Amino acid sequence: MTSSETRLGGFEDRVVFVTGADGGIGQALVRLLLDEGARVVATDLHTPEDRGDRLWRKPLDVADSAAVDRAVEAVADAWQAIDMGASVAGILATSIVLETSDAEWRRVFDVNTHGAFHLGRALGRQMQPRGRGSIVFVSSNAAGIPRHAMAAYAASKAAMTMFARCLGLELAPHGIRCNVVAPGSTLTPMQTGMWADDQGAARVIAGQPDIFKSGIPLGKLATPEDIAQSVLFLLSDRAGHITMADLYVDGGATLRG
Repeated sequence: MTSSETRLGGFEDRVVFVTGADGGIGQALVRLLLDEGARVVATDLHTPEDRGDRLWRKPLDVADSAAVDRAVEAVADAWQAIDMGASVAGILATSIVLETSDAEWRRVFDVNTHGAFHLGRALGRQMQPRGRGSIVFVSSNAAGIPRHAMAAYAASKAAMTMFARCLGLELAPHGIRCNVVAPGSTLTPMQTGMWADDQGAARVIAGQPDIFKSGIPLGKLATPEDIAQSVLFLLSDRAGHITMADLYVDGGATLRG
């Protein structure tokens, strides 16, 4: 349990809707939110339905617009409101462009871009009448720098990032903040699944000039908790005057903030 000295505060009994809750970053975020005293709706594609007093697990396909609307409405009705949201659901594709099928391109955009749109729109509709709220979208540093064999992923995250910032512009007059966290290489199954051997981490940290990929100046990979802590901060009242920000959390890999 997080001690009171290390808590951000302001999450007690707030309702937070999280997608991608079964992934490494999503799981870490759910743990932090519960430690902060929030009531958490943890959704993912194959999550079994399990409703408790503080944690409500729900299956959800973010690519299904109607399903997202139903889930958000059901939570808002049952728990009176949704105060915050985190769009963490995402999938990876690593084909070069000339070998990327139409189906693969659409699949990546359906989750990474359309899923974020479905969630942001549904949460915005719930939050706007109340005049407050906070939403964080987990993008990628690949949204801001070309990456070899990652065109679909990078393009989908770039589109998601700009959507989130446009949504933030539209919702700002209603007291609702929308921000982006852009992780770099993070120790999750998505990352390790790209490694061919036990030297994968070392290669990522050192950089790969043959594919024009820089290394990580801090000399380490992020943990899921590193990213989740950044999401937690931007959701919190301590970030109360921050909106439309695009925060890179990548150890300096893209040489930008």
